[in-house]
Amino acid sequence: MENKIPGFSSLSVNAQATVLRSQCDEETGALIYAFMAKREKNADNSALLNRMGADEKLHAAYWRSVSRKDVKPNRWKLIWLKLQTVIAGYTFVLKRLSQTETEAVAVYEKLKVEIPDAANVQADEMRHEKALIGMLNEERLQYVGSMVLGLNDALVELTGTIAGLSFALQNTRVVALSGIITGISATLSMAASNYLAERADGNPNAVKSSIYTGIAYLVTVTLLVLPYLFVPNSLWLVALLLMIVVVVLVITVFNYYVSVAKSVPFRRRFTEMISISMGVMIISFLIGLLAKALLGVNI
Repeated sequence: MENKIPGFSSLSVNAQATVLRSQCDEETGALIYAFMAKREKNADNSALLNRMGADEKLHAAYWRSVSRKDVKPNRWKLIWLKLQTVIAGYTFVLKRLSQTETEAVAVYEKLKVEIPDAANVQADEMRHEKALIGMLNEERLQYVGSMVLGLNDALVELTGTIAGLSFALQNTRVVALSGIITGISATLSMAASNYLAERADGNPNAVKSSIYTGIAYLVTVTLLVLPYLFVPNSLWLVALLLMIVVVVLVITVFNYYVSVAKSVPFRRRFTEMISISMGVMIISFLIGLLAKALLGVNI
């Protein structure tokens, strides 16, 4: 396709900045896709990621034909995207990048006045990328249900247990010790139960499913207990409040990850998990107070 590309110097300052930023983003995208493809063990997924990287190079070449300049990738953005890929997986990162590009549509519409082909190039890129992302099949996303099981069970069970023990014992170290013992035992129990359930359903990946469940449970337990390990013994209420903050953060981060990676609504899942966890915690508060009063335990 032959494009009539105006001279770069004839463009407005804003248009020049947009062109250079787009060229930089495409160069950065090509490198992050190559990084993802190299890490991916699944041959089909790796091929798709390489294909997306090649597309980014073509898009960078288009913007290079406009700017007539060599633009280097954004080094810090590349490092940040690589870190996100390692932690959250490439599907999450790709969909976040796709959302960012969607938000930039208005910018390209304005650019179209000076570079008629710009909006079409961007629209074609977005359609193509979304089609390719839909074809990817990242392994960890197949086990989101297992992670939800481990995370949710740990939040409901451990927040309730730790909250009840906090009011009953009023000693951060004793509560932390109880939480660690309970948490490790519950992790092994939950992982084993998940394995047996998946095996009974004929799931050939029952071991992986149980591992994801156990890891999610153990990580959640660790985060919930941490405030009690760093707060003085007498400040058990402070530790409890910090734990509540941790609960909210864990639920927020996890549901945000799932909402982006799986393209599902965030608010309903977040509200549901928060309501259940906080409800169990409040009930446990009352049970802890009642048990302390009835049994006359003072530690």
